[in-house]
Amino acid sequence: MPRKNPDGSRDYSYDTKYEATKQHRHERVERVTARRELAKEGKVSKGDGKDVDHIRPVSKGGTNQRSNLRAISAHANRSKGNRSKP
Repeated sequence: MPRKNPDGSRDYSYDTKYEATKQHRHERVERVTARRELAKEGKVSKGDGKDVDHIRPVSKGGTNQRSNLRAISAHANRSKGNRSKP
């Protein structure tokens, strides 16, 4: 549901602030799909402090296929950045 101004009109500045462009929405869907796939296998769960890591980053030609996904700690994934598996 879009954010509303006090007068009831839609607040588009919120969308711009959080980069709700078509490309960003697509990337978010891909991330959620990857996490859902690992959650079905019991590898991750809500609030467990783990992130879904792409072994080969999507920005470097990696895919969202199961063979390219692994569950690691959020700290390790975020410190890894855009590099391939160490």
